[in-house]
Amino acid sequence: MLRTLEIRDMLIIDHLELSFQPGLNVLTGETGAGKSILLDSLGFVLGWRGRAELVRQGAAQGEVTAEFDLPDAHPAHEILEEAGLPGGDTLLLRRINTADGRKTAWVNDRRCSGEVLRALSATLLELHGQHDDRGLLNPRGHRNILDSFAQTQDLLVDVRRCWTAAAKAQKSVDDTRAALEAVRAEEEFLRHAVAELDQLNPEAGEDEALDTQRRQMQGAERVRGDITRAHSLLSDSAESALGDAQRWLDGVRDISDDIGLDAPMAALARAMIELGDAQDGVAQILDALDFNPLDLEACEERLFALRGLARKHNVLPDELATYGDTLREKLHALDAGDQNLAEQEAALAKARAAYEAAAETLSMQRHQRAAVLDSAVMHELAPLKMERAVFKTEITPAEPGPDGIDAIAFTVATNPGAPSGALNKIASGGELSRFLLALKVCLRGDGDAKTLIFDEIDRGVGGATADAVGRRLRALAQGGQVLVVTHSPQVAAQGAFHWRVQKQVVDGATLSQVVPLPEGERVDEIARMVAGDTITKEARGAAKALLTAET
Repeated sequence: MLRTLEIRDMLIIDHLELSFQPGLNVLTGETGAGKSILLDSLGFVLGWRGRAELVRQGAAQGEVTAEFDLPDAHPAHEILEEAGLPGGDTLLLRRINTADGRKTAWVNDRRCSGEVLRALSATLLELHGQHDDRGLLNPRGHRNILDSFAQTQDLLVDVRRCWTAAAKAQKSVDDTRAALEAVRAEEEFLRHAVAELDQLNPEAGEDEALDTQRRQMQGAERVRGDITRAHSLLSDSAESALGDAQRWLDGVRDISDDIGLDAPMAALARAMIELGDAQDGVAQILDALDFNPLDLEACEERLFALRGLARKHNVLPDELATYGDTLREKLHALDAGDQNLAEQEAALAKARAAYEAAAETLSMQRHQRAAVLDSAVMHELAPLKMERAVFKTEITPAEPGPDGIDAIAFTVATNPGAPSGALNKIASGGELSRFLLALKVCLRGDGDAKTLIFDEIDRGVGGATADAVGRRLRALAQGGQVLVVTHSPQVAAQGAFHWRVQKQVVDGATLSQVVPLPEGERVDEIARMVAGDTITKEARGAAKALLTAET
């Protein structure tokens, strides 16, 4: 509920503070007094897009502040939490507009965007009038209105869940089909490549091992000849020469042992031992270097085959094994793809059937409750002197979606036999206002806690019809809050609280003021609305009669 509205330096308002009350709040005044400025200012603080130039001439900036009551279960709390803004039992909105067009907004003294303001406004307030495009006259919102009246919230949740499940199942089928088509396009290549890889059977690290082995065998072939010749010299010439020297020296020592041969003979014996060690070592090396030339050929063929296949598939030799696993997985997916696709298509058919059943249940509920809504609106039209008019909720098939399979539009016919048409196109101004009011009265029981504003909704009606409009507005305001801008004395008389919007010239500048009217001044204001500028005794009497009439 809107509690207070403070306006500074907006158009022809210098400073204005208003405190609104529950029930029916009435604003009256002569044409051009500034009633529309109040609505423009309220729309400005709620983030609505309106006039481009709002700042009062000569002022540096304009400012509007609005305070709302927020019950615990009010939907605005969720928006505040999502936006990271402080909450509470009151909501304070403030927005300024500088003379150069810059706009800044605050929610509970925290900076916020115009988008957040607009999201909050959708939960706080509805504006209805002949040119309203936010509320009931917007055909895009008719489905939401019917669903609210029909209390289909649980059914909608089920439909949306089924729609999401069907969409996921469809995506799985589409992805699988696309993957299968891509794999089938390269099936011949895959099978040939896997056969090549299976035949070669590469292993990780095999390239490096083969290269090392090849280098060793190639090196061995080059050095084996030299080592063989060295081994021959050590085994034949060196051993024979040392043996001969040893025998000659032994002969000399037998003849004379006092010439100092013991040390040379001992050294020669050691040399013979070392020569034996050298012979054994070189022999071992020769054994290690001994290989079959066919082994080198086989090693090179294997190595060249690995590297050639790696170049063919543009991978490293060590990646061939992993690459082969990838290709085999693709082939497996291809071979198993038809079965997977069949299973996914069955799941999709099941999900679609669940969605269709849920959507059909929702559609049946909408059709049933639409008839109830039509009857209720028709009942409200009779007191509004439109008993011959026809209101109907048209439900036609629509493309399936998360909100079901129905397109919903409110249509009217103003006279029996006349063609029906869209609510916002077929009716005249006065008729449109009454259709709108009747519909809103029927919808008021949907738990909506918004403040309702009706901007001259009684235009084009008078007399008993205007009185009926006023009574409906008063009934609509019970338990809530309604603000109505009106030129009808019958409507004004139904208000629980009454303000007069008036202009006055101060220091050569025209300013707009809003004055709360006590009971005595209400009589004069309503009398002015009855008679015009000159208030007669009869007009005052008529005003008193309107104010004291049974409600």
